[in-house]
Amino acid sequence: MLLRLAILLAIGCVLFRWAFGEWPWSNLMHGSKGGARRQGLAKARALLGVTPAASREEIIAAHRRLAALVHPDRGGSNDALREANAARDLLLGELPPTTGQD
Repeated sequence: MLLRLAILLAIGCVLFRWAFGEWPWSNLMHGSKGGARRQGLAKARALLGVTPAASREEIIAAHRRLAALVHPDRGGSNDALREANAARDLLLGELPPTTGQD
């Protein structure tokens, strides 16, 4: 009986992973969705090579450098360029809005 329960639990976990793309316990290990956002921001910063204090101009310049390296026309891939664009958009979205009075 206990073995049957363990097997059903294992199958349930695998089905959860297949359906949602993560293990049922992943939020316990990494915290709440806010933790996932912080982790995404850290990955985006690492990909572009910028610090948490990077300005809009620094983010855009880092994106341009990376995009020049990974662009499909230069031997890169669409996926790599898409990832670079997503990192740029995520980091720019975290900056406070500009007023346009520079």
